[in-house]
Amino acid sequence: MFRLRLVPETTNIKFVSFRKASFLLSSLFAICSVVLFAVIGLNYGIDFRGGTMIEIGTEGPADLTRIRTIASSLGLGDVQVQSFGEENDVLIRVEQQSGGEKAQQNVVATLRAALDREYGSPISYRRVEVVGPKISGELVEAGTLAVILAVIAMLVYIWFRFEWQFSVGAVVALLHDVVLTIGIFSLLQLEFNLSIIAAILTIVGYSMNDTVVVYDRVRENLRKYKKMPLDDLLNLSINDTLSRTAMTSLTTLLALLALYIFGGEVIRGFTFAMIWGVVVGTYSSIFVAAPLLLVLGVKRDWSGLQTGAADKKAG
Repeated sequence: MFRLRLVPETTNIKFVSFRKASFLLSSLFAICSVVLFAVIGLNYGIDFRGGTMIEIGTEGPADLTRIRTIASSLGLGDVQVQSFGEENDVLIRVEQQSGGEKAQQNVVATLRAALDREYGSPISYRRVEVVGPKISGELVEAGTLAVILAVIAMLVYIWFRFEWQFSVGAVVALLHDVVLTIGIFSLLQLEFNLSIIAAILTIVGYSMNDTVVVYDRVRENLRKYKKMPLDDLLNLSINDTLSRTAMTSLTTLLALLALYIFGGEVIRGFTFAMIWGVVVGTYSSIFVAAPLLLVLGVKRDWSGLQTGAADKKAG
């Protein structure tokens, strides 16, 4: 039976020997990301900046391109148009205007007049909401808190499952992935909204899954090869899981690339963040999380845990 293999069945790549270069490269990228965030900042979307949200309905299937063109030509700044629910349901978001509540009301009036004049078929206006600075500030706090709590939860989970060296290595890799994701969004000035927070949380989970697979094999090999030098053991563990890591990353990237190309403008930012996260998450699990165990040092004899578990079963 034919089995597809992206890497040979037995590989012997000395990944850990590249640790100095990978640590230097990761540190450089992380520092650059922090500088970009501090100097340039993120291009926050309406969710975080505040603005006006208008729900409309059309008689037939909505022409989103036409609505987006009309709304964007009014000079109102950042305008998002997306469908939801039925094919004739449309949600329009316009960034917050200077001038207080009166300016927000003018946005609604201007947009309604333009759509009634230029769209070509009747439109019903179902709901108008204004997201003020206070609400947008709360969303920023909630999004930041969600990411921090996710990282802390991962720290505790790995600490209980393995030991503290594994926990520190995993969290450093997670922070590396999150910081680099924020850095690329600062560099390219892509819109940063709540969907990107969701993408970052997904990246945290994906990266942790990759790291746990490698760490699980490291722990297994620590039981099997008690005399093997730690750097050789880490290389063996990474090579053992390399085929699985490559296959998982490739299949995930294929699905994400399809979404990025054919999924439309609404989810493009989310998909880009996921693609970037899969790439850096795979890199960090191999070149950051695993080599950090060599720096931190790990317990070499895990046989006591195995024996204790066997005794408990026998009893």
